[in-house]
Order: sequence, then structure tokens, then C-alpha cells
Amino acid sequence: MQSISPKRYQQLQPEERVTLASLVHQKFSVRAMSRVLSRSPSTISRELSRNRSPAGYGSAAARAFVQRRRRLNRPPHKLHCEGLLFGIVRHFLDLRWSPEQIALTLAAVYPKGHEHRVSHETIYNCIYAQPVGELKRELIATLRHAHNKRVPRSKGQDRRGQIPDMLSIHLRPPEIEDRQFPGHWEGDLIKGAANASAVGTLVERTSRLVMLVKLPDFKPASAANVMQAFTDKLLSIAAPMRQSMTYDQGREMTMHKELSKRTGIAVYFCDPHSPWQRGSNENMNGLVRQYLPKGTDLSVYSQEQLDAIADQINGRPRKGLGVRSPLVVYRELLLKSTQHSSLIH
Repeated sequence: MQSISPKRYQQLQPEERVTLASLVHQKFSVRAMSRVLSRSPSTISRELSRNRSPAGYGSAAARAFVQRRRRLNRPPHKLHCEGLLFGIVRHFLDLRWSPEQIALTLAAVYPKGHEHRVSHETIYNCIYAQPVGELKRELIATLRHAHNKRVPRSKGQDRRGQIPDMLSIHLRPPEIEDRQFPGHWEGDLIKGAANASAVGTLVERTSRLVMLVKLPDFKPASAANVMQAFTDKLLSIAAPMRQSMTYDQGREMTMHKELSKRTGIAVYFCDPHSPWQRGSNENMNGLVRQYLPKGTDLSVYSQEQLDAIADQINGRPRKGLGVRSPLVVYRELLLKSTQHSSLIH
């Protein structure tokens, strides 16, 4: 017997319905039809029972039955052109009301959950999703700016809560960029499974030394938790090696001013979507992932375990350091500082 195609549970295609109608006319059995079409006999039987007209099975009639069922099973759009709500919205649009004004007015008139409440985004989507024609032109003409295409208000900028009083990386002194002096760090978070856990990473730019920071289990990436955990870790190192930190624009660094106040460290922020501006940290995160793979629960690691992982990474020779380890270079830099103290890690 001819094998049945894996597509046996799918709807028949229009050309298959034409073939099926011809086979029905020739009085083929259901199983014979299934072998010709490489379909399951149950699929053929279901097609014949669902889409047969009183005059018999025909491809055109069968397609009409399928389209009708599909149309009835799909609820109409909230703002479909023949609906009452569309008429209400169209009336206010003709009065030059903005979609937001319309949405707020309907929300004030109708209770929550009422079918006549609609968001301004839905109104905009309805206007710009209309097929090309006179109706679309008329609806767009009622808008204040009347753009032919939807232009986001943000124009590509992130409008979520911005970090206050950010110092741009472009204000960072050139000696930090050139790695001329030690004590300048790059920071980031690496997330665990389902973003439910996280570990902070701090990389010293000159020596490439990494420190891993244990974060609380409850809301690990919250601004307060990150500020406190980074503060404790930064205060554990010698003051001469604590000059600045460069971070991305993650919301976990909202309390950066408090971090600076407690540690004396200046915090600079990279441009959005510019990971190369923190290249040392991005590279180090890849090394850390050898020990803390993606998709794992990072909350199970204690600070002592994280310190042991950091010690292993810091003991590995690095080509960019002349085949010396970050720990050796960091110790040399610390001893050369004018106010050096013992390395605490």
C-alpha cells in the first residue's frame, strides 16, 4: 500500500479538491481516493461529509463551505467597518478628535469591559490597516499629521522610564578609553532561567580582572538590590582601584547616584544597543557562561562559589596581557598605586 503523507491531518488544498471531485464522479472508494491523494482515509471521509452539497461533492461548493465556516468561526474585528463602534469612532474622527481623545471619552462613558471601549492604539491600527482606497485616505486625513504610514511617537527611541542624570560615555575622560590608568570598571548582569535570577559582573578594564556579584533571590535585578550588591563588592577593593564604572542603560542602574555617593565611583552609561562600548565586559560574560550556562538557576550559587569561579577565570593567562593572568596584572597595578593596600577579593 502506498504510504500516507505526513500532511494527512491538514485541510485539502484547492487543487486537491478538484481531483477529489473527479474521483467522486468516477465512484472511487474512500481508501482509493486516499491513496491517489496521499491522504489519510479519515481526512477524505471528513472532507466529503463536511463539504458535500445536496447535489453531491463539487470543488467550488466545498471551497465555499470552508470559507463560510472560517468566516463564522473568526470573530469580527472590534472596529470592523460595518460595526456600530466604527461608526462612533468615525463620527469623532470627522470632528477632528484625536484617537486618544476618542478613547478617553469612550472610557469615561462606558464601564470597564464594555464592548464600546477601545484604545487609541486600536483606532490607529484600524486606520492604517485599511486597504488602499478612498476610506483609508479619508480616515488618515482626519488625523492631525496625516502621515501615509504610521510613525511611532518615539521615532525609534525608548520611551520607558529613563535613568535620571545619566553621564554619557562620551563624557568619559580619554585616559579611561586608552586604559592608561587602572581602577576603571565595566559592569553588567547575566540572567538565569526565565530571568528569575541574576549575577553581577564587574571587569577592570586594564587588567581584565573579573568579580562576580551575588544578587538577592527576590527581585535580583531591582535597582535597590543591584545598587546594594555592587556597593558591597566595590567597597571590598582598594580605593585607588575604584575610579569609575561603565554600564549599559539597564533600569537596574537607576540608583547610580546613590552608588556613586557610597563608593566614590563615577558611573558612565553607554549608548543604547551599543555593547561594543563595553567590550571587555561582553567578552568576559562569554567566559563566565562557561561556568554559569544560560538557562540555569543562578540563585543556587553562593558568593563563595562565585568568588571561586572568578579566581579560576582570573588565573587563566590572557594573550592581550602578554600571556599573563588578570590576577598577576591586577596585583602589579595595585602595588604601583600611591595608596596601595592588600587585595581583597
